[in-house]
Amino acid sequence: MPRTGRLTTTATVLAAISVLATACTGQSGTEAADDPAKDVTLNFWHGWSAPSETKAIEENIARFEKAHPNIKVQVTGNMTDDKINQALRAGGDKAPDAVASFTTDSVGKFCNSRAFADLNPFLKKSGVDKAKVFPKSLLEYTQFNGNQCTLPLLHDAYGLVYNKTAFAAAGITEPPRTWSQFTEVAQKLTKPKGDSYEQVGLMPTFHGYETTPMRLAAQWSPSYFGADGKSNLAKDPAFAKMLTAQKDLVGKLGGYEKLERFRNTFGDEWSAEHPFHTGQVAMQIDGEWRASMAKEAGVPFEIGTAPLPVPDDQAADYGKGYLSGTIMGIAAGSKKQNAAWELVKYMTTDTEAVVAFANAIHNVPSTLAALESPNLQVSPEFKTFLDIARHPKSSTTPAQADGGTYQLTFQDLAYGVEKGDVTDIPAGLAETDQQIDTDIAKAK
Repeated sequence: MPRTGRLTTTATVLAAISVLATACTGQSGTEAADDPAKDVTLNFWHGWSAPSETKAIEENIARFEKAHPNIKVQVTGNMTDDKINQALRAGGDKAPDAVASFTTDSVGKFCNSRAFADLNPFLKKSGVDKAKVFPKSLLEYTQFNGNQCTLPLLHDAYGLVYNKTAFAAAGITEPPRTWSQFTEVAQKLTKPKGDSYEQVGLMPTFHGYETTPMRLAAQWSPSYFGADGKSNLAKDPAFAKMLTAQKDLVGKLGGYEKLERFRNTFGDEWSAEHPFHTGQVAMQIDGEWRASMAKEAGVPFEIGTAPLPVPDDQAADYGKGYLSGTIMGIAAGSKKQNAAWELVKYMTTDTEAVVAFANAIHNVPSTLAALESPNLQVSPEFKTFLDIARHPKSSTTPAQADGGTYQLTFQDLAYGVEKGDVTDIPAGLAETDQQIDTDIAKAK
């Protein structure tokens, strides 16, 4: 069950990582002096908790220890960023040496505070050309201002998961490719029932699980920041166009209040009672894991996957989407950084390790070689997301010194727009720009 980079928990994470500026004592990449050939035990902390996930981690660690018999790895799972950050601040022998985090939005702060070691010196001395190993978009969200303080460890691509049986019943023969087609299909698939619904074609509100402003904005290929480093929301028409299109879709499917009442009847996102599984929604904006989860839930309909639609004037770019992922780094306070690098290098760059982990937890591989590996298990539904991950115009939200605070600020504006509290979108974007610039200036 992936939980990579979700803004549903970012506010808590951001509060926690404010302590990291004091957690930066220890070796730096160029000064790491420990001998990785000597017997050593590493503390590795990660956030996975489901049995299948922890089993996959354990299997990867077992392969690593077999290849590095002098390095033992003490694994601690189900660790939140809050707990990780507290341990990094406290330091000591029990603190983690290597960390895997779901929160890509925090990379800017991890790097800016120097809580994680810069991995560029380790990459250089190991002869690893990161540009030839990782897709460009993944390198962008794992570094900040030239500091490669994390590396990608699997990633997620976001697209459309849909009920093919419901499509056929409505006479729809293929998934929508443009936003106007998307709106039309969503309306055809919506079945009102009194003051509620039997089914909605899509839950378009921004509280609808993975339907976040950032996921949708990616389809417009936005630029969050200008060349001067200032927030660019008001100047780039992509943001106003996306907010307007989403607001229009909300209105055509019954309006914000009616949709939100229906959304409040939905089951948990990670349970068998997810509304896509139960047939309450016919299309779901989601990641590569949803189709397999729906199958495991025993849904009685056929499942299809496709890229998210693009604006009508960007039809040639159909196939792109939003990317995010899990990150892995080395604690700056660790006295075992060279040994920790052996673990990080193995888990993030070894093709066999990356493919095995991706197969086990149904995530997209994070290296170019793993994406092309014949050992990667690729169902037709999963292939869609691999293609999104490879698309040259797929994108992510850029790292910033304030972590993901700027995204939360933009998200708050989007909530106001869809609800009707913000009616002047250009003015709202300009005000949001000012707030983002102020927050980033403080973070620096």
